[in-house]
Amino acid sequence: LVMSTPPHPLFHFGMAGWWKIRGLETAYYKPTKKEEPTWPPKYWKFTLETSDDPKSEHAFVDFRRFGRIRLVDCAAEEMRNVSPLKENGPDPVADKDILTEEWLVQKLQSKHVPVKALLLDQANISGIGNWVGDELLYHAKIHPEQYSNTLSPAQMKQLHKSIHYVCSTAVDLLAESDRFPEEWLFKHRWGKGKKDASQRLPNGEKIKFVTVGGRTSAIVPSVQKKTGEVAADVKERDSEDENGVEEDDAEEQKPKSAKRKARDDGEEEDDGRTAPKKKSNKKPPATSRGKRRAMRDEEADAAQPDGVNGSHEPIQEDTTKTHQAVNRSETPKSTAVRKQKASKSAAKSRSDDESHARRRSARVNRGAK
Repeated sequence: LVMSTPPHPLFHFGMAGWWKIRGLETAYYKPTKKEEPTWPPKYWKFTLETSDDPKSEHAFVDFRRFGRIRLVDCAAEEMRNVSPLKENGPDPVADKDILTEEWLVQKLQSKHVPVKALLLDQANISGIGNWVGDELLYHAKIHPEQYSNTLSPAQMKQLHKSIHYVCSTAVDLLAESDRFPEEWLFKHRWGKGKKDASQRLPNGEKIKFVTVGGRTSAIVPSVQKKTGEVAADVKERDSEDENGVEEDDAEEQKPKSAKRKARDDGEEEDDGRTAPKKKSNKKPPATSRGKRRAMRDEEADAAQPDGVNGSHEPIQEDTTKTHQAVNRSETPKSTAVRKQKASKSAAKSRSDDESHARRRSARVNRGAK
């Protein structure tokens, strides 16, 4: 917007921003419900009033908040030479002397990206959005996924004509979609996801949708055919080259899964019949939890007091040395008491060892399961 003196406001509308003028209908997105005229309008972010007579009032609205307003401190005619506008490519309407057929051919051949992704990149060409890109590619009969540097000279020439035709027509009609030509894809592409909505052109051609450059693209496959490599084709071919196998042989050389391999090892064919699986005597490998429990048990066994062997059977106590060490003056009564105590102690030790063995066996079995 050019003011009488700098700085000049530079507006980026984003996805849903718009410039409203009081008393004029300039809606970009028509409301589904009738709204009472109010001023400032709903979702306004910036208002401006002129000093002319009669004065006019303006407002910048943006309900999705993707828009931006920058104040550019330079002469009005130099605004496009100041960041961020200077990073943009030429405009198809304002810069027809720059966006020539030769310029476009050089740009397309210098990139190895899907042609629609190239068109949507504002650093290459300014002003081409999602539906405009689909429209001009439909008119040029080019598939949006095809790499830009694989287009033929005839396709590049037609693409240049389609860019200028679609963009100039839309601007001349003030972007009023009701006035767009009926044969345009724009008139029939909005049925995706809507119940009972037709996804065909008036002539019966089917409209399909693909994702290119992160955006949903409407295409007419019968018109927009792939005449060169696209990203999916290249990935598939590179995969075959790396593996050194043809697609037909890939199935035969696939490694067998563990389940399939076990089935093949356990079955034998005999006279056309399949033998049942052979039972294996191998114990299933213990899980990590079972391994940890087994290690704890081994540590416990190492810490066991003398008197228990590896099989957890109690060792019979040798009482010969005990009897020799007994004081000869010991009475028969005290000897009987001592023997009774020793017998009880040995019985208790055997019971504890058997209980420990049962618990360890149960833990190991749970871990193996």
